[in-house]
Amino acid sequence: MNGAGHESGLRAVFLAERPAFLRMLVARLRNVDEAEEVLQDLWLRLDTAAGGPIADPAAYLYRMANNMAIDRRRRAARRLDRDGAWSHSRPGAAEHPDAERMMIARDRLAQVEAILARLPERVATAFRLYRFEELPQKAIAERMNISVSGVEKLLYRAYAKIHLRRDPAGEDDGRAARLTREEDRCDGR
Repeated sequence: MNGAGHESGLRAVFLAERPAFLRMLVARLRNVDEAEEVLQDLWLRLDTAAGGPIADPAAYLYRMANNMAIDRRRRAARRLDRDGAWSHSRPGAAEHPDAERMMIARDRLAQVEAILARLPERVATAFRLYRFEELPQKAIAERMNISVSGVEKLLYRAYAKIHLRRDPAGEDDGRAARLTREEDRCDGR
């Protein structure tokens, strides 16, 4: 097989197997955009791929894609380590979290507080005791004069409401309506 036939053969196999390559890379990288970037890099590398005949072109391309995914994960891990080491080496970095993260945390807390304000009192109280005061569920049960199972149900309702209200896509598949009906039933409405 000459060089041009080899190149077009690999490219043909790549095009035929592209959906399977993408699935494999998404599973390994857990990010569709990164998987697409690896596929683009793989396509470009086909120009410099091995010059001789390849017994199993699909296996060869899978191996290339897998190796490229591993390299990408390693580079990302090194970048995180480097960035983390740099941020910890700055004077006062530990005492003064960066302003953007503080603003995001304040915004999230305000969102949760607004949601808690709309919840039934018992649900909000159980959640505050558990999350803000860090009391164990057994202590909350004793304080509220209910069972631990009752505390778990109140916490479940709080978490469900917070999750549904903070869902940026606004998609809940009917969960919000079911939860409201359950609340009404539990609150005697």
